Amino acid sequence: MASRRAPTLTCSRRPSGETGASTGESDDLTSDGSHARDPSRLSSYHDVLLISSIRVLAACLLRRYIASDCDAVAIMRDAQRYTQTPEDAVAVALKAGLDMNCGTYMQQHAAAAIQQGKLTEEDIDRALKNLFAIRMRLGHFDGEPRSNSLYGGLGADDICTPEHRSLALEAALDGIVLLKNDAGILPLDRTAVASAAVIGPNANDGLALIGNYFGPPCESITPLRGIQGYLKNVRFLAGCNSAACDVAATEQAAAVASSSDYVFLFMGLSQKQESEGRDRTSLLLPGEQQNLITAVADAATRPVILVLLTGGPVDITFAQTNPKIGAILWAGYPGQAGGQAIAKVLFGDHNPGGRLPVTWYPEEFTKVPMTDMRMRADPATGYPGRSYRFYQGKTVYKFGYGLSYSKYSRRLVSGAGKPEASYRNLLPDLRTTTFEGDESYHVEEIGKDACEQLKFPAVVEVQNHGPMDGKHSVFMYLRWPNAKGGRPKTELIEFRSQQLKVGEKANIRFDISPCEHFSRARGDGKKVIDVGSHYLMVDKDELEIRFDG
Repeated sequence: MASRRAPTLTCSRRPSGETGASTGESDDLTSDGSHARDPSRLSSYHDVLLISSIRVLAACLLRRYIASDCDAVAIMRDAQRYTQTPEDAVAVALKAGLDMNCGTYMQQHAAAAIQQGKLTEEDIDRALKNLFAIRMRLGHFDGEPRSNSLYGGLGADDICTPEHRSLALEAALDGIVLLKNDAGILPLDRTAVASAAVIGPNANDGLALIGNYFGPPCESITPLRGIQGYLKNVRFLAGCNSAACDVAATEQAAAVASSSDYVFLFMGLSQKQESEGRDRTSLLLPGEQQNLITAVADAATRPVILVLLTGGPVDITFAQTNPKIGAILWAGYPGQAGGQAIAKVLFGDHNPGGRLPVTWYPEEFTKVPMTDMRMRADPATGYPGRSYRFYQGKTVYKFGYGLSYSKYSRRLVSGAGKPEASYRNLLPDLRTTTFEGDESYHVEEIGKDACEQLKFPAVVEVQNHGPMDGKHSVFMYLRWPNAKGGRPKTELIEFRSQQLKVGEKANIRFDISPCEHFSRARGDGKKVIDVGSHYLMVDKDELEIRFDG
């Protein structure tokens, strides 16, 4: 059923008091409407989309070449069965505009495709022209390549510049997340540390700093080297044979810890636990790591500091609740300057402001089959859902979580500043539709011009209450009045970071587009804006935006 009504958009605030130190509650995925499609047709749908995309790229990327990911053409036939034979897959890809396939599949089957009449030499020539044109532009056929004035002299000095090194350090600093800081144990005063023990398999391993897919770094500043830049009396013990920690020197590590003023544990994962083609079956720290950490913490004279180098989440509930573990940092795989960045955070030369980019699930989440791709929770079967938008189970840490050495406050101070009448009269002839009991407007029918007119700014005031200068991230969320009809609980609209001195206030502007930020995909695949209330959220502070029929 449908009715013609003029939508109105009104605003009201729901204030709250100050918030505490930099903590957020959110995760990583956007709305999906895939449930509206027949799963049996998804493979064909995605392959047709792939071929169409190649054609679009071929039209746009003139004087360039198009290459596929490794084994992509093989997957079209061998895994997805988009074509019947390897020759068909090669022919379809080349005719769509692909020039080069990472791998050997096209080399193996292109000649047969020509012999079978599925490809012509002209198809091959087109791809070769694109590829060799690029090589000519690079000067590959102009004599000695190293004599090329533009590219021939490029080397490590062009990569390892002070600017690039500074950027690597900045990226590492911005990515460090402070997860726990009981009694403000961090930051440390370097002059008050008489001695230190650095323990852990990731403490002095340059490969532990870099994730999947990397070039050789200009240098590797390990955590051990970073700490040695601040302290003189430092003892090091790996404690484990590797990050897998199949063999642990637990007693030796405990003895070193008991005779040191401060203890730093560098634990976590490595490329042998998580990388392309290597999935984890457990969210716990591998091998004997947990036992080693606990034993060292028990033996230490004061609470220890645990630093995790991992790509994905780990269940460290034991460390969260252990009072002998005073602080926890997550550094990801921080890159070549990772050890320097970690040391700067530990000793207060940098105020951590990073936030977790994914939800950290407990070990029990591994009971959910990886083949169950549903995002939304199903209470009837106990399925908890996935991502901050739908997950209803317990978390170790929520998406967006991160502490700071400073206390910040955030509050919504304005939004939708246009007069209410401008919204009421904006779409006088637009009709609403009702689907599964929900009344809404079709974004497609609103149109590009009206969507542009609906945009408005929302301003958040943020203040640094000290005691340190720092960079602070503000997260803006959307909340629906209810989560029925497949709606998420909340959805991240945008986040912005602001550098603030102690005592400084700043207004951070978010540009809100109702057609983009308030819309959702219905079960029939239509993108709609629901009639009624929508709430912009910053922590517990809310701004109500209404679309009334």
